[in-house]
Amino acid sequence: MQVVGYETGVGDADEPPALRLATGGTVEREPLPPGTELSYGLGERHCAGSVDGGTHEACDRSSAPYCDRHTSRWACARCTGDCDRPLPSCREEHAVYLAAFAPETFKVGVTRSWRLETRLREQGADRAAHLRTVRDGRIARQIEADIAADVGDRVRVPTKVRGLHESVDEDAWARLLEQFDPLATYKFDYGFDLTERPMAETLLSGTVRGTQGRVLVLDTSGSTYAVDMRDLVGYELDDGGTDRELQSSLGAFG
Repeated sequence: MQVVGYETGVGDADEPPALRLATGGTVEREPLPPGTELSYGLGERHCAGSVDGGTHEACDRSSAPYCDRHTSRWACARCTGDCDRPLPSCREEHAVYLAAFAPETFKVGVTRSWRLETRLREQGADRAAHLRTVRDGRIARQIEADIAADVGDRVRVPTKVRGLHESVDEDAWARLLEQFDPLATYKFDYGFDLTERPMAETLLSGTVRGTQGRVLVLDTSGSTYAVDMRDLVGYELDDGGTDRELQSSLGAFG
């Protein structure tokens, strides 16, 4: 059984977050609602192959999570609007937004306007502001590039993990918004409270506390861990939990 993908659960009220697991060419969901007990050990990691609906094509190449053959590159990842709108989605109405991650990390981004709130939740944003709506993706990318020169346009998962137990610095967020005239603002609650920073780990054993974007929060042996679900993709799973020695939080000794 291999982890071949993950779902944040955002945008589909009927489906919780989940890992996608492949066995013998068939893909099934491992739902991750709060309270779920997981007991998997991580074995070898190699390319996760490709998934088409519920069918998995395995790949034994050592590169993970994907080898060159199975890596897809998003054409718009580094676009700054200097393009001829090569994808059909480029011609859709787009929103330009700011996202905040506790305590004081901000970024600008764009998405198709109908996906705005979904996109923000996929990223695990704590706060957000809808700045502008424009007619297509090229204009949105040009605006994004201008704002990114001062604000930035990406936030790495380790940075998000470091602030999971904190609140957004409201003063810093307000100062940033003063430079714009937002159409709307958002405040997100992911349904779990942390009193101390969870430790970043790659494991799949414990009780699910919740998810924030692609970060899975697990309680195990009296400590709390934050797992980037993308870091699980490609691993073969064994039943029975982890036998690795994990770092324990201070709270585990209280």
